[in-house]
Amino acid sequence: MSGKVGAGKVVIISATDSFLAQSLINKLESVGIRPAFSHADIEEIKGYAETIELVVLFMSEELGETPETLVYLKDVVQEKELGLVLIGDAEQYDLIKKSIPEQEVTEFFERPLDIDKLIRTVSTYLDENTGEKRKKSVLIVDDDITYMRTVYEWLKGSYHVGMAANGVQAISYLAKNKADLVLLDYEMPIANGPQVLSMLKNDSETGQIPVMFLTGHGDKESVMSVIELKPVDYLLKTIDKNTLLEKLDTFFKKQKHVI
Repeated sequence: MSGKVGAGKVVIISATDSFLAQSLINKLESVGIRPAFSHADIEEIKGYAETIELVVLFMSEELGETPETLVYLKDVVQEKELGLVLIGDAEQYDLIKKSIPEQEVTEFFERPLDIDKLIRTVSTYLDENTGEKRKKSVLIVDDDITYMRTVYEWLKGSYHVGMAANGVQAISYLAKNKADLVLLDYEMPIANGPQVLSMLKNDSETGQIPVMFLTGHGDKESVMSVIELKPVDYLLKTIDKNTLLEKLDTFFKKQKHVI
């Protein structure tokens, strides 16, 4: 099995030249998708990192013996905002999650593989996430992990979503990843929302990223103190899923119109 130089937007990664991987490649080609193939080797994966949009990874015991490959793959997926589809069993998935955060996984397919469903998933992902249809990226910054996970679940179907539990994590995340919008908790320990916003604005790499505050206080005094910091908007934490999605959709549509 050999990779196709200059092949399309999907790379199939497997530790071995498996029959299932070859079957998937043949199936993808039959629907007009030209995938590349790479062994689970850092140097080999690097050859496709600049052109791909989606990674399909066959999990295996061999991968557990090369954790550096998984760490590299995690960095590529995060930096390039790639989709990641995992194929394997639940035990292998738990092992992978030690190196690659669950939030980076687009979908997990457990064996025995439903290859037709996988083909539909790949096709849909490429239709919805490439070119002008590419999903926007949203970073949620909140020390309330339960609330942050809730918002993540609300948004993950429509956006690439990152999470940070404090300002330091947010700055670290943004040093490696692009974000089109930051949802920032107004009240956090150590460095609160205003302080984090100030750090973002004072950095040339993050100064232009729009910020929406998340606040638990709706009284006039609290709202005015938030507005004075000139975020693009502020949202009460009592907001429901549909209203939040509508707010973000409206924001990005207006932003596109301005551009």
